[in-house]
Amino acid sequence: MTRRVVSAGLPTFPWDTIAGAKAKAQSHPDGIVDLSVGTPVDPTPRLVTEALTSASDAHGYPQVWGTPALRAAILGHMKQVWGAPSHLDETNVLPVIGTKELVASLPSQLGLGPDSTVVIPACAYPTYRVGTQLAGATVQAVNEPDEVEGAPDLIWINSPANPSGRILDLDEMKAWVELARRTGAVLASDECYGEFVWEGESISVLDERVNDGNVTGLLACLSMSKRSNMAGYRAGFVVGDAELTRELLFIRKHSGLMVSTPVAEAMTVALADRSHVLEQAKRYQLRRDVLKPALEKAGFRIDHSEGSLYLWATHDEDCRSTLDRLASLGILCSPGDFYVEGGSDHVRIGLTATDERIKAAAERLAESH
Repeated sequence: MTRRVVSAGLPTFPWDTIAGAKAKAQSHPDGIVDLSVGTPVDPTPRLVTEALTSASDAHGYPQVWGTPALRAAILGHMKQVWGAPSHLDETNVLPVIGTKELVASLPSQLGLGPDSTVVIPACAYPTYRVGTQLAGATVQAVNEPDEVEGAPDLIWINSPANPSGRILDLDEMKAWVELARRTGAVLASDECYGEFVWEGESISVLDERVNDGNVTGLLACLSMSKRSNMAGYRAGFVVGDAELTRELLFIRKHSGLMVSTPVAEAMTVALADRSHVLEQAKRYQLRRDVLKPALEKAGFRIDHSEGSLYLWATHDEDCRSTLDRLASLGILCSPGDFYVEGGSDHVRIGLTATDERIKAAAERLAESH
């Protein structure tokens, strides 16, 4: 019997390919400024840690569907912040164990396979492609709705986008919804960075202006990791078409994919508080105000980057050359070829470093020209 190796068709884990650049950056006399990953560095809000601690006597199994209080908090958040239709109820809601888990498993959980097609952004977070490969489906990477061929089964969109920070406007969001409805595809909108917008407006696929109050075939996927500095909690949620959330709930019950009781309580408290999110957004805005002009003065061009926690930068050269250029200054970034098929002349530079490290990066860039 021949054992099928599931990992055989998957790409090399991207960050494993920049070990040399990381070592070079770490050798800088003043230490590395690691801007390569999007992991938060600021503290988890006290109200969240206190809620987690208060629920730590979690001797019973949690529910895959989460607690009634968590479902109510998610609904309130989507209606009050993101303009979701008022008629949505708890059947439209499902907590998940961090949004990366959902992205990687959604094609499989929707029953897609070798005869299925998944549309992903041409410049995108790698896990959309990985999730498609795990399901054995075909990937179709596009920039615009009119580039989609045939009738896909699942469409992923991401706004504000990782890595580029590009924000889809109202007309673009509506065009994706219209395509999904015309072809019968499920439209999954990754909105993890939606509360960090520097230019323009971030719009949810559940916004009534986008869907006219009809969420059939639509799923909005959101995360607590960025907005509340809860990346270590593995906490996210999906909201949308009740038929789809019901199907996912059924599958996830059998799979044991459940948010823990303490994390569910922490999510509930965090979603009820906006002040800590606005405070975090201000931190990132100040870091962006330091780093963006420093890069531009050093000869970089910043494209898109209207939202999210990244600057999509180019020095008009191969991204691996830029990776080495910055590593020689002790700055580590992510090369653009992590996110596109083939080569790239862009790098992703994160704002997820302390004020001191962002300032150090800006000073090194200033000294380099």
